[in-house]
Amino acid sequence: MSEPIRPAATVILVRNAPGGVQVLMGQRGAGAVFMPSKFVFPGGGVDPGDHAAPCPGFLAPDCARRLSLLAEAPAPDVLVAAARRELVEETGLTMAAPLAGALRFVFRAITPPGRPRRFDARFFLADAGCLAGDAEDFANASGELAFLRWLPLPEARALDLPFVTEVVLAEVAALMAGGDQPGVPFFDNSGPTPQFRRLL
Repeated sequence: MSEPIRPAATVILVRNAPGGVQVLMGQRGAGAVFMPSKFVFPGGGVDPGDHAAPCPGFLAPDCARRLSLLAEAPAPDVLVAAARRELVEETGLTMAAPLAGALRFVFRAITPPGRPRRFDARFFLADAGCLAGDAEDFANASGELAFLRWLPLPEARALDLPFVTEVVLAEVAALMAGGDQPGVPFFDNSGPTPQFRRLL
C-alpha cells in the first residue's frame, strides 16, 4: 500500500549579494527517513495548527488562484502558514508583517510512489528583504537542518540534492535572471503514470 500524500510547503529564500544571487539551504540528517543527507530548502508538511492560524496577505491574487488549481485542500493561506512556521522552526528566521506578493508560488511537486514519505509540496520564492531581523542569525533553528548557509546559485546547484530540488533551483536561476514562467511547473506523481503540467 502506497504512503498517503501529505500537503507540504517550502520556502526558497534568495538575496542579492556582490557575487550574484544567493539561496538559503541546509542539510538533512544522515538518519532522516526522508531524503537523508540531502541539501534542501526549509519546509515540511502542513500541521493541524496551520489550519487554525492561516496567514492572509502574503500572496498575490494570481498565486493564490494557481495554488487552488488541481487541489482539494488545503487553502492557500494554510499553505502560507505552514511555510512560515517551517521557516521559523528550521532556520530561526521570521517573515515580517504581511506584504502582498512576498511569497511567490513557483513550483509544485508530488513525491513519486514507493518512497517512505510522500508530499504534495508547494514551493514559495521569497526575498530575504521580507525577513524581520538578521538573515544570518540561525541561533533559534531547531537543528533539523545542519550547515544552514547562504550559497551562490551555481554552488548550491553543485551540492548533493534531491532531483526535484535540482529542478527547482534551475527554475529559480531562470527567474532571477529575469525570465518568466508560462504557468507554475507541476510534477504530478499522484497516479501510476508521472505527468508534467503547468498551472496557468
